[in-house]
Amino acid sequence: MEVEVSVFLIVCPLVFLASLIDSIAGGGGLIALPAYLMAGVPVHFALGTNKLSAVCGTAVASFRYYRNRYVDIILCLPSIAAALAGSALGGAFALVVDERVLRWILLAALPVTAFYVLKKKNLDSGTPSLSRAKKIAYSLIISFFLGGYDGFFGPGTGTFLILLYNGIAKIDGRTAAGNAKLVNLASNLSALVLFLLHGRVLIPLGLCAGVFSILGAYIGSGLVIRRGTKIIRYALLIVMALLFAKIAWDTIRGMAI
Repeated sequence: MEVEVSVFLIVCPLVFLASLIDSIAGGGGLIALPAYLMAGVPVHFALGTNKLSAVCGTAVASFRYYRNRYVDIILCLPSIAAALAGSALGGAFALVVDERVLRWILLAALPVTAFYVLKKKNLDSGTPSLSRAKKIAYSLIISFFLGGYDGFFGPGTGTFLILLYNGIAKIDGRTAAGNAKLVNLASNLSALVLFLLHGRVLIPLGLCAGVFSILGAYIGSGLVIRRGTKIIRYALLIVMALLFAKIAWDTIRGMAI
């Protein structure tokens, strides 16, 4: 499939913005995927090509978090396995359950979650209050169920990972963001392999957008490393607002059909 220059001009700047936000608080797909569709890329190619560019940016963000010791490998590796297992089950679950039910639940839950983020001014608070064993157990459970959510529905998975790692597993904000990046990287790689095997990736477009994704991820992860959890908190609120708008729009459109 030949890609026109105008597609590159639309997709690449928006992928940069998506990657910048995603490297801080997750949710970059809420910007990147619509960018591909807006540029006229067919939906299956948009999904596959977006995975290629997302993997590029997520890998860079993950490396920067790891290099600066904001990734807890002991927590992260089991979380990756749990998320992949959950994603497989979530994909199977999607075949038998109407996603509209989940949309309504999220529409109710997102304002409550945003209020929690506004109220919790310090995402580093409470970190020492759980034992190591409990942090591992909670991380496994969170990763499994959010992996299931990702396989079933998907939008905002990285954002919810950060929130729950911090709020339930009591992982500090920057490490929560770093662990979430590695979990997302694993799931994106898994999905990318499938899209490549089925020939649903526009490789030149994906690689070009990947360069912009890398730039956005480098800047975004650098902001977190330099400025701490304050920038994460603001980005989380932006992503949740975007997610709420997307789900509300999809729900209204579904009712109208």
